Amino acid sequence: MKSTIKMKKQLPLLSILTLVSVFGACKKNFLEEPPRVQTADDYFKTSNQAAREMVNAIYNKLYDWNIHSFPFIGMTEIAGDNASKGSDVGDSGGDKDQLDAYFFSPTSISFGDVWNGYFEGIARANKAIKFINELEIPETQKTQYIAEARFLRGYFYFFLVRSFGGVPLIDRVPETEAEIAQTYVRASVDEIYSLIESDFQFALQLPSKQLIDLGRVSGDAARAFLAKVALYRQNWGQCASYCNEIINSGEYKLMADYSHIWREIGEYSEESIWEVNAKGSDPQKGILEYYVVQAPRGGSKGLGWGFNTPTQEFYDAYEEGDLRRDATVIVSGQTLWDGWETDPNHTNPMYNYKSYVSRLAESWGQGDINSNKNLRVIRYGEVLLMAAEAANEMGNSELSCNFLNEVRKRAGLSDFNSTNSDTLRAKIWNERRFELAFEHDRVFDLRRQGRIGEVLKMQGIPFADGKHELYPIPQRQIDLSNGKMIQNPGY
Repeated sequence: MKSTIKMKKQLPLLSILTLVSVFGACKKNFLEEPPRVQTADDYFKTSNQAAREMVNAIYNKLYDWNIHSFPFIGMTEIAGDNASKGSDVGDSGGDKDQLDAYFFSPTSISFGDVWNGYFEGIARANKAIKFINELEIPETQKTQYIAEARFLRGYFYFFLVRSFGGVPLIDRVPETEAEIAQTYVRASVDEIYSLIESDFQFALQLPSKQLIDLGRVSGDAARAFLAKVALYRQNWGQCASYCNEIINSGEYKLMADYSHIWREIGEYSEESIWEVNAKGSDPQKGILEYYVVQAPRGGSKGLGWGFNTPTQEFYDAYEEGDLRRDATVIVSGQTLWDGWETDPNHTNPMYNYKSYVSRLAESWGQGDINSNKNLRVIRYGEVLLMAAEAANEMGNSELSCNFLNEVRKRAGLSDFNSTNSDTLRAKIWNERRFELAFEHDRVFDLRRQGRIGEVLKMQGIPFADGKHELYPIPQRQIDLSNGKMIQNPGY
């Protein structure tokens, strides 16, 4: 069985010890043997462990508050149509009320948090790439570590470009004055996507998921993200090609029970392509407050803060008999799968089931703050829906329906068949809504589909066309750049 990765909050400090070796006959006084010292310079030039620790420092960033926690949840879900802010009316969550009701601004705290967090991740990746390139270690190991670093850099940039549009392109450790000055200048969306594609393509050299430690990225994860980038760029042939490589590999399939995906028994399942591993040790480290932010609030059995709650419209929009609804939504007062009885007097009528961690039937980790809930980042169900969308756009409705219906069958729904591309496209988009609900893609999906304003206005949200298609660049970055950083339209 593959061992889980030992994640630490920060890059471990390396203690360089003086190594004393004893050679020669037993009669020789070992105190006369001169010490043989491994210097820090030697260690960092030749150590495979040093390379691994540099890459682990990038992975460690995935657990931070400003990467996958409250600001991320707000920007990816609360700002969409599936969810409301939740919690108490008077608890804004900092600025989650602003994200929910679309009166956010460049000074809203979530934008500054994620900007700092994702660029910190990019900086760690750039440092690792530079450092590992200079190491005297076997080329196969060097390539693997650099590929992991580049994958993670591409992942960070993919979030940023979908959130803000063009952002500074920093693909190396800035050293000259000119390079440092460029970190305050926005590159174009095309330039950012070119870097993302290049990084994921380099990461195709990584082994498959079956040959790596749990939680590390794989060549299959790179393929899945290349397919997703192609989906956003409407490069349908590329999207189909990468999806088909994953589908035809035979390495992945849908879990039989949709509800099991987000339980501990569903970690690293046959459906999982990449998930953030929260089962590390020394110290054990979960995603900071990911669980407690979204857990049921109030009443006699409150578990958390109660944010990111499903809307009634979302709950009612499921097709009759869709098994995914009961696996996605906690209704206050119901008994959960592990026997935990929720309170009908919770502050909100519904909560996110996919973020739930059982105290009764699963390992709890270190409690509310660092509960060991793995974050499923990309899985086979999404690959099938990307393949369906690409096939439809390329005129192959039969193949598109085949992929779509594989997902619908698992959900307990009947087959859908249509040769009308517009009808089929709308159905696939709708299927993504319920298959991937609360998996942090809804806002970005609506944006790429060009209908976020239409959908949100139907919910009474004051969406401003020509403005809210992107989030504002944080005002702090505008100020630091002395005018070099150009704000998005409307802000």
